[in-house]
Amino acid sequence: MAEAKTAVAHKPVWVDLSTSDAEAARNFYAKLFGWKLEVNPDPQYGGYALAKLGGKDVAGIGPKMMAEAPTAWSVYIGSGDAADTVKKAEAAGGKVVVAPMEVGDQGTMAFVQDPSGAVIGVWQLKKMTGAQVMGQANSFGWAELQSRGVDKALPFYKKIFGWGEKKSDMAEGAQYTEFLVSGESIAGATEMMPMVPAEVPSYWLVYFTVADVDKSFKTAIDSGGKEMLAPQDFPGGRFAIISDPQGAAFGLLKMKA
Repeated sequence: MAEAKTAVAHKPVWVDLSTSDAEAARNFYAKLFGWKLEVNPDPQYGGYALAKLGGKDVAGIGPKMMAEAPTAWSVYIGSGDAADTVKKAEAAGGKVVVAPMEVGDQGTMAFVQDPSGAVIGVWQLKKMTGAQVMGQANSFGWAELQSRGVDKALPFYKKIFGWGEKKSDMAEGAQYTEFLVSGESIAGATEMMPMVPAEVPSYWLVYFTVADVDKSFKTAIDSGGKEMLAPQDFPGGRFAIISDPQGAAFGLLKMKA
């Protein structure tokens, strides 16, 4: 009897880091977030490590699969059918960066690029169903599209994931878009921050929730991270943006209670 396909909400389900120095990255994030890193001994996973908090999966860290790939955090959106999502992405003006490929018995992975140039992951769940902890201290908290041409990107995500939009004004006339699934805010999008160097393309920025943004920021800098945006308040809480010692950008976030 054929298995019935389970409806999967198009929300972030997983984040992982592809890096030029996996061991150094594991040490940096273990110190910063208190993660315990377990490297998969099976050669087919290429040295991929699961980051755990209290024994539960929160993120992944692995070496770059291709030398030319950037050192960067990726966010994966859940999909009931990765191949179908990729077809929709192409029809909506996106590009396929990595065609759907099975990852052992864990699930099916793909990467697509939106019309503004940002790359996002697609994950069709199988044995690996995503992060077991989200929104708590030292786990994934938010994903945000930093786009060079956000108006080109927004219709793309609506077409492939069915995301709704809620817009709000920020400082200096800028606008912030929250992506919605069933009325719930699941990610955000904004035009690229002006202080970002011109050579940096559109990208998805991964934020991690922390108990104290300033304290975690200091730990990250003391451990070799570089300041991209110092801790500051926004209407919903406090945040900072850092580049890790290998060059991957990520955010720290503490929402108001």
